[in-house]
Amino acid sequence: MHREHTKVVNIGGRLIGGGNPIAIQSMTNTPTEDVAKTVDQISRLAKAGCEIIRCTVPTTEAARAIAEIKKQITIPLVADIHFDYKMAIAAIENGADKIRINPGNIGSADKVEEVVRCARERNVPIRVGVNSGSLEKDLVAKYNGVTAEGIVESALDKVHMIEDLGYDNLVVSIKSSDVLMCVKAHEILAEKTDHPLHVGITEAGTIISGNIKSSIGLGLILGQGIGDTIRVSLTGDPVEEIKSAKLILRTLGLRKGGIEIVSCPTCGRTKIDLIGLANRVEDMVQDIPLDIKVAVMGCAVNGPGEAKEADIGIAGGLHEGLLIKKGEIVRKVKEEEIVDVLREELLHWDK
Repeated sequence: MHREHTKVVNIGGRLIGGGNPIAIQSMTNTPTEDVAKTVDQISRLAKAGCEIIRCTVPTTEAARAIAEIKKQITIPLVADIHFDYKMAIAAIENGADKIRINPGNIGSADKVEEVVRCARERNVPIRVGVNSGSLEKDLVAKYNGVTAEGIVESALDKVHMIEDLGYDNLVVSIKSSDVLMCVKAHEILAEKTDHPLHVGITEAGTIISGNIKSSIGLGLILGQGIGDTIRVSLTGDPVEEIKSAKLILRTLGLRKGGIEIVSCPTCGRTKIDLIGLANRVEDMVQDIPLDIKVAVMGCAVNGPGEAKEADIGIAGGLHEGLLIKKGEIVRKVKEEEIVDVLREELLHWDK
């Protein structure tokens, strides 16, 4: 089912599915019981562009903390539940905007029914999540191993279980650390359900490997019109997940807004610390709400020409830099002033 035609689900005021913009998610890595630390991290994530946040709820204290956390944040909160159905109910009662469960690991059918009944009373969406690592033994045997087909069958079994209880306010998530298996599973699942899909490559890895896996996997999935909300799973500061997700969506033409940085790979002509400069510029533009392209080039000889497709750019020379607009040199600046000059230009863009 193409994302334009999936069901619309309301997660604390954020609509996903039905052609709504693909929402960016992340997950806190603080103890949810520590309200101050969790709120601080969520605030940083929201500032970076996170639109839905998920927090683990392993204890009663964590479930109770949700009520206080909710008072201090501005984005919807999803409660992540493992094994204990009582935590799902407690999270809902404390104001969670959505819960994430695997019905196969939170207990018997009657316990699942209790969770569904509580969610239905408050119209709280349920994200049905299945990972390749938790695939049931009978499905592993049926498909001679962990396969895309098995993951999809497992997910749909859980979806049908909840639908049979009279509730269909659902989001479906199937994840695998095997990128191509994950892509295939989403292709199969999209043909079999109209529930919105949460897409991600699980256990993707560190900043480098995780970004490569996520970019390839999410690119192949989202590029086919599949997926309504995403998380880039990285081992590191979750703010990096938001930066990566935004860039993936912009690269695919699925989101506008935000400054795009282009920079050259350096060569023997480079006379400045281009790597450091590019990183400083990338950090500097995070809070500037422009939809433009900024070039950071290392060569005053070829830099202006190579940056002509950018709206504005800088090119470094020996102890100096050039400010460039649409490939034309505007003026020379001192090397130590180049980032400040660029920021000032951006802050007064079109003003």
